[in-house]
Amino acid sequence: MTEGLNAEDIKSIISHIKNIMDGQRDYLIDLDNAMGDGDLGITMTKAFTAANEYAQNTAEISPSKLLMATGMAIAKAAPSTMGTLIATGFMKGGKAIQAAEQIGLKDLAVFFEAFTQGIMDRGKSKPGDKTIIDVLQPITLSLHHSAKNDKSLSEGITDAFYISQQAVLDTIQLKAQHGRAAYYQEASIGKQDAGSTVGMLIMKGLYQFSKSNF
Repeated sequence: MTEGLNAEDIKSIISHIKNIMDGQRDYLIDLDNAMGDGDLGITMTKAFTAANEYAQNTAEISPSKLLMATGMAIAKAAPSTMGTLIATGFMKGGKAIQAAEQIGLKDLAVFFEAFTQGIMDRGKSKPGDKTIIDVLQPITLSLHHSAKNDKSLSEGITDAFYISQQAVLDTIQLKAQHGRAAYYQEASIGKQDAGSTVGMLIMKGLYQFSKSNF
């Protein structure tokens, strides 16, 4: 069983994420309409269409450089708030694993830690604010826990995906603190966070790849 993700694997993962975002476009629009401006599904399809187009046409073999360039492609194609945050996550995450020729479980944990911190710094958000951070942080903690306990890459990805699904549901009871959703204050409680759903869908792309290849 492969215990590391190379550049070709990352390209496949990005393709999985692109297909997921295409399939969930209307769902994300509906979620975003409840407390935002309703363009999240459009933003994410644009973002990952561009990411996938870059990934499938590059000869880059460094996982780190591929992920950073993916972030730049997203930033150019989807310069909205969420597009910029996701782009920042990919760029910061990729930079954090520059030494990795293949991405093992520990590297994946480091990637998501930097991905999360990059978005926190850029968006001035923190856990509990009802944002994508409320899914990314549990993913990061799960991956670190799995790496510490010597789980396989497949097991670590699977555990993190399941945790991300629960984390999305947990956002329902949080009160929004950022963006247009924050205008709703108490009324935001009881609604699923659209940004957190994006974080889960990104993890779902990793999970789908893992199930198909490990």
